Amino acid sequence: MANRKSYAELHAEVSKRYPSGQTPGGVSVDDIVQLKLQNSYDTHLDIARDMAKVMREDMAAYDADPTLSTQSLGCWSGFHAQQMIKSVKRLRGTTKRAYVYLSGWMVAGLRNTWGHLPDQSMHEKTAVADLIREIYVSLRQADEVAMNDLFKDLHAARKAGDAAAEKKAIEAIDNFESHVVPIIADIDAGFGNEHATYLLAKELIQAGACCLQIENQVSDAKQCGHQDGKVTVPREDFIEKLRACRLALEELGVDEGVIVARTDSLGAGLTQKVPVSQEPGDLASEYIKWLDTDAITDENPVRDGELAIMLNGEFVKPKRLPNGLFPFKKGSGRARVVEDCIANLTQGGADMLWIETDTPNVAEIAGMVNEVREAVPNAKLVYNNSPSFNWTLNLRKQVRDEWIAEGKIAAGDYPEGNELMKAEFDASELGQEADARLQRFQHDISTQAGVFHNLITLPTFHLTAKSVDELSRGYFGDDKMLAYVKTVQREEIRRGISAVKHQHEVGSDLGDTFKEMVGGERALKAGGHANTMNQFAAE
Repeated sequence: MANRKSYAELHAEVSKRYPSGQTPGGVSVDDIVQLKLQNSYDTHLDIARDMAKVMREDMAAYDADPTLSTQSLGCWSGFHAQQMIKSVKRLRGTTKRAYVYLSGWMVAGLRNTWGHLPDQSMHEKTAVADLIREIYVSLRQADEVAMNDLFKDLHAARKAGDAAAEKKAIEAIDNFESHVVPIIADIDAGFGNEHATYLLAKELIQAGACCLQIENQVSDAKQCGHQDGKVTVPREDFIEKLRACRLALEELGVDEGVIVARTDSLGAGLTQKVPVSQEPGDLASEYIKWLDTDAITDENPVRDGELAIMLNGEFVKPKRLPNGLFPFKKGSGRARVVEDCIANLTQGGADMLWIETDTPNVAEIAGMVNEVREAVPNAKLVYNNSPSFNWTLNLRKQVRDEWIAEGKIAAGDYPEGNELMKAEFDASELGQEADARLQRFQHDISTQAGVFHNLITLPTFHLTAKSVDELSRGYFGDDKMLAYVKTVQREEIRRGISAVKHQHEVGSDLGDTFKEMVGGERALKAGGHANTMNQFAAE
């Protein structure tokens, strides 16, 4: 937390009010200081303001050194986010450059009251803000539990009269790093018009989001980025929604808030309307030029109800589907992506880009980004390392094609299609090279393609399905209790996962501490000798 006061500063402040060391009601200064330090933020809007500064600092660091990219995993509950950040902190000793991604897909699929729904903006829009709040409640509670443990060390040192241990405990309190990290929040296509986008953006920001990700699809026809049937809006329409998000951030005082403009144009072959062009070269004309059209001839005249436009000096008919949608020219997606990105940065005021792709290919993405950077040199991306890609198959195909082109292997040395997925190729030279590329994929895409942030949208969806299946197969099969102990508890203990002490993880010790604060020796505590969590005390 920025500008957090030290233990000594807070103790001095509170002691000025209560020189005797306690309030008239008998509450101790030490207990007040502890609660102030545990309560890291007054509101979630304060979190949004603070985390915006964190992201801006990380963006500046990345501009100076593109190896300093950031990462996140998509989380569909506060507990998932909490355990992810705890794991990062345990691994690295810091939470720096680790964020939480809030996926609209997972809100639709797992966090709405209408059941498991596809990623088509059919879920309640309030569910997105609710999940942001839940994530920050969980991350803040992780702070409270950890800080309470540090204060227990402080009290134990004082009770033992160990000045060195007391000093060490206070240093640990002062140097404590919060579990609160930035959230990149998916607002889909805005859930309505530009005013609806603004109202929802405010809700997400007030829930704690410092970064909003919005896409250029039609709101009422929104599809998952990796499905067919995507329909984009004219660039002016999307820019208005970018402005709506910026106004929401500015109004709420999140002056350094971040907007990620996502373009789905690479896989979107349709638009809902033909925009009005005021002059050659404006945003509308640059959008219209990609429409798939037919020449108007005696054999193909304009009929009642049809639309004709002037394009490149002649009247043509835009092709139109039975549902009224207009198709773009085949193969125009890449060029539209580049134009979208430049317009979103230069005219929409977006801070970063998201290019939704159909395969994970570093060279393809780098090629588009390099074109964008000719107009906007410091353009940065958020990239979706999507579970919708068959990563094993994609990377093995890429290696196979490259090696054939280089003459390293013959076409018959490895199969061409889905056969490459077989486990027999895991230990092969090709399989190992593909895995090596997977391991460095995020590094490569960050250093070669301007990707500031790598995320996986749906990992906890798939992880939950796999983990529950793994436990269920054993538990309801032959292994019974061994399945739980072997696949869950034993691994928790050996990895040092704090959730193995599940009572402590959800704040049981916090409750004991508070009871002591207000009741002293009368406190009825849960953490006594009969608490079974003591079986894990040595771990």
